[in-house]
Amino acid sequence: MPILNPLDGRYAPKLTALAQLMGEEALLRARIKAECEYFIALAKAGLFSLNSKEEALLRSLYNPSAADIKIVKDIEFKGYKKIKATNHDVKAVEYYLKDKLAGTSLKNRLEWLHFAMTSEDTNSLSYALMMRDGIEQILLPLLEELKKNLLANAKKYAAVPLLARTHGQPAVPTTFGKEFKVFEYRLARQLEQLKKQQLSCKLGGAVGNFNAHGAAFGGVNWPRFAAGLVSGLNKGHKTKIFVWEVSTQIDPHDTYAELFDNLRRINMIFIDFAQDIWRYISDGLIKQRAVEGEIGSSAMPQKVNPIDFENAEGNLGLANALFGYFSGKLTVSRLQRDLSDSTVQRNIGPAFGYCVVGWRALLKGLGKIAVDAPACEAMLNAHPEVLAEGIQTILRAHGVAGAYEKLKDFTRGRKITKADIAAFIDGLAVPAAVKNKLKKLDVKNYIGAACALARKA
Repeated sequence: MPILNPLDGRYAPKLTALAQLMGEEALLRARIKAECEYFIALAKAGLFSLNSKEEALLRSLYNPSAADIKIVKDIEFKGYKKIKATNHDVKAVEYYLKDKLAGTSLKNRLEWLHFAMTSEDTNSLSYALMMRDGIEQILLPLLEELKKNLLANAKKYAAVPLLARTHGQPAVPTTFGKEFKVFEYRLARQLEQLKKQQLSCKLGGAVGNFNAHGAAFGGVNWPRFAAGLVSGLNKGHKTKIFVWEVSTQIDPHDTYAELFDNLRRINMIFIDFAQDIWRYISDGLIKQRAVEGEIGSSAMPQKVNPIDFENAEGNLGLANALFGYFSGKLTVSRLQRDLSDSTVQRNIGPAFGYCVVGWRALLKGLGKIAVDAPACEAMLNAHPEVLAEGIQTILRAHGVAGAYEKLKDFTRGRKITKADIAAFIDGLAVPAAVKNKLKKLDVKNYIGAACALARKA
């Protein structure tokens, strides 16, 4: 079959693990798990009997074979055996399970499958399970690796002076390590929020009131039943799922929006970082290692382009476009529900996929760069005028009137040399001790607390 999406084409090898957790077949597996766990919970609530072997039998269905997956799809689109095409994906799973279990000891209890549920109950729990797996097994480990890499660079280059630029113009010095630390520090905060992120689901039936449940078994505390079912599925996981107690037919997806907005902020941090590294490479302050056999330009053989950082920027932008749409779309539903959310939710996996591609590109790019300390020093030495801030501040501290204005008149819009600065200092009507203090200022040591900040735990 021809491939339309690059996630299933050129980027597919990078996304195998994510696809297994959040692809179309993963959704099918999650639906099977949701239906079977609900079935098991009904039995534990005392509505019918179920022995340990039968419970194990149900859970053995959570990893269907390729042939089983085809059967489910046939039930939905073409029909299978005496089952006519449902054109309904969740009902296809229910019929598949009934067919699969028809020859077992459960054959007389199969009507308990999907009992009093709506398809959104199944889907809501299924998407929560899939996203949790994607977060825990793919996203968090990748982000931890990126954080570790940024921190290592912060420490490695903590004392390498760098000419800062504000408004694109030369500013006072910083250090490369401190600038790496800026992004690690920002990422750390968002990462902590992601680790605490919870996901909601709903299990209240057609319009969220447990109508059918109560009609059939009024003596059961159904909200407590739903909470207990989900609580059992949380065991062994740090990302928790909970039941949204007051809902319509669908989960309101507010927790989805919280997650997506968290990921958007993370991606914006990385886009900011990728653009800065791109500029440092362009300015010759960061060197890229040439990879044997790799081609930078089809026309210009000498080029080593910052393609990994450009790739990251593009893919993270795509992820954010989807996340932004999700947050606005999925939190709105006409009355008790409309179906427009269904096709949108199918793209949550691809949005995660663009994140993974972008983050892996950043890791690859970070593995090929090194700060060019001599180039940094040369650029700093070419701009001694950036010491004007320090000079006017020291003069102010010693009570010199109009210190800022003196430095403004001396430096603004002019090319200044170190000799010019020395002559300016010599001409000041200040004590010799102050002049000596001023002359000790140097572009390489005027870095404030940058080193300490870069090494901050």
